[in-house]
Amino acid sequence: MTLYHGKEGCHYKISIMFNLKGKTAVITGGGSGIGKAIATLFAKQGCTVHIIELDGNAASQTVAEIQANDGQAFSYGCNVSIQQEVLATFKQIGDLDILVNNAGIAHIGKADTTSEEDFTKVFNVNVKGAYNCLFAAIPVFKKNGGGVILNMASIAAVVGITDRFAYSMSKGAIYAMTLSVARDYLSDHIRCNSISPARVHTPFVDGFIAKNYAGKEEEIFEKLSKSQPVGRMGKPEEVATLALWRLYKIK
Repeated sequence: MTLYHGKEGCHYKISIMFNLKGKTAVITGGGSGIGKAIATLFAKQGCTVHIIELDGNAASQTVAEIQANDGQAFSYGCNVSIQQEVLATFKQIGDLDILVNNAGIAHIGKADTTSEEDFTKVFNVNVKGAYNCLFAAIPVFKKNGGGVILNMASIAAVVGITDRFAYSMSKGAIYAMTLSVARDYLSDHIRCNSISPARVHTPFVDGFIAKNYAGKEEEIFEKLSKSQPVGRMGKPEEVATLALWRLYKIK
């Protein structure tokens, strides 16, 4: 993989060593943002992509775009926080080589301003959702002699971020779960890694700012962008390239 630097950020030329032809990946939350970028890049590398998404329309659109570029992709409407739905979806998909736990939601609030309902909602999607997919995928990996798991954590897992109590809790759990799974399944040839992005500019971010900072969208966007060491938010495609690199030496 060759890295090029430019005014608009980093650009990558993906080498043949990252060829995923013949591999099958499940990507949760693949209908938009980082998940969509990962699904698109994996498909370009020859992977058959299965997108699990609560928003079926968004997933279908991603699939259509991938197929228009001669990629192989399929979509499934599924609430990752409901284990029976997840198990049924994985059964429908069948064998797989890669699981990307990307689905997640955010929340603004401190410990004493976060309601029990909101705390539980964030936990159910971000933490339980990832667990449900691990629960469904690991037996398949064990049966097939191995696999790769990539969990989407966040810098919030290790750095205090103002007013992000529940979100930080959930990403800290993802980080810890990654270490646990990586250790528990070494002998099963299952590798588990995580990615911890900082702020990434996605449609989710735009909607989040509009909802919580109405009338101050430009001000907040600039503030959040300048808070990053590089002076801007990351791009979904940059995170997708890191995700692809994390699959290196896939069985």
